[in-house]
Amino acid sequence: MDVKSRHHLRGDEIDEIVDHIADRLGVTVEGDAWEDVEFVDDDRRVVLVDGEPAVAFFDVPESLRDSGADQKSSISEHGEPFLTVQGANRFPPESRIVTVDAGAVSFVSDGANVMRPGIVAADDAIDPGDLVVIAEETHGKVLAVGRADVPGDEMVGESGKVVDSLHHVGDDLFEFSV
Repeated sequence: MDVKSRHHLRGDEIDEIVDHIADRLGVTVEGDAWEDVEFVDDDRRVVLVDGEPAVAFFDVPESLRDSGADQKSSISEHGEPFLTVQGANRFPPESRIVTVDAGAVSFVSDGANVMRPGIVAADDAIDPGDLVVIAEETHGKVLAVGRADVPGDEMVGESGKVVDSLHHVGDDLFEFSV
């Protein structure tokens, strides 16, 4: 991921991102330096917090945009801000967490979608279309970020895909550094 440009965010832009993430994940992202990064080869918007890629903007599916799920127009024009794997491990979320067992760790870490048999717990407040963090059960470390296909209370079960993986340990975004 080659950097095309970097610029510092204004206070109101930072506040909007912080408020959105706090509303979704129950955690406050804090930092002294906030920079927006644009890439040559990737349309994704990434925000560095104190030099680390802590926030990324993820596309909002057409079905959610049409339903009015986006609350703020400035968020919908760039996608939805959400913690990266590094950001979620630095600022541990309190909600929208899907926990997987040890058997699922290698698959999720390689970017596989999350299947019901590997899930040991999921936040009941998760709705289909929500961005979620996928954490391993032993240490609670975040392995991936994905979008829920089903409600949280229907994630634990015998079969079927329940979370689409969007970003994971070892992908280009995870490996990105400045």
